Amino acid sequence: MATNNQYLINNVEALWPRINKTYKFDNAENRTVPCDAFDEGAKYETRFRMTKDQAKALFVAMVTAYEAKKEKGWPDKFDMPFKKEEDGTYTHKASLKGAYGKDATFKPVQYDSKGVKLPDDFMLTTGSTVNVAVTFTPYNMREAGVSLRLRAVQVIKYVPMEAASPFGAVEGGFQFSAEDSPFEVVSPTAPAAPAEVVTDELFGDDEPTKVEEPKKVVKKKAPAPKASDDALADIVADWDD
Repeated sequence: MATNNQYLINNVEALWPRINKTYKFDNAENRTVPCDAFDEGAKYETRFRMTKDQAKALFVAMVTAYEAKKEKGWPDKFDMPFKKEEDGTYTHKASLKGAYGKDATFKPVQYDSKGVKLPDDFMLTTGSTVNVAVTFTPYNMREAGVSLRLRAVQVIKYVPMEAASPFGAVEGGFQFSAEDSPFEVVSPTAPAAPAEVVTDELFGDDEPTKVEEPKKVVKKKAPAPKASDDALADIVADWDD
């Protein structure tokens, strides 16, 4: 869904999100590390996983944005940029530089499912379900395309972060077993009490409270955007078929 050059990529899986602060790739450490917004290569970024239908809808919107901003001498079209995974899904990324020149960019905002702004240091996790708000930036440098500038993320389903062990398995080493405990696991049972102590008068004779089964709420899926004309449809009709 696109509004005022902003496009919402709904109900996708977040992959390796780094939105709480700017990050860059450190060649010495051979990994991505937190950094200052003005460092070379500093950016906010998240990858995301889409279905085939979601990928097609996003590509149509990107092609439309490219056609609207295409300058003289630019290629008529650009290659589909998404990566197709073995399970048939597609992955792509949205990012935002930490700064342009002397001006730092506005950090992408994170919201919960009700639209409430999350803490500034909130750590989004891989596997969480999110809506991603991006703006399109068509370009023609060494190759043509449309980049997705990350503006905001709404967390629909959060997957708690798990602490990873720094150790590998050691063959023949100590292994915990419940049998090592001197205590038996005993199911709790109500202790017997003298009849003259526990009487009906202590608890009354009210009817038990009836608990109603919770009703399921079925969410309606947002319709995929339609291509503006037949020519645009022809561009993407056989993009992956």
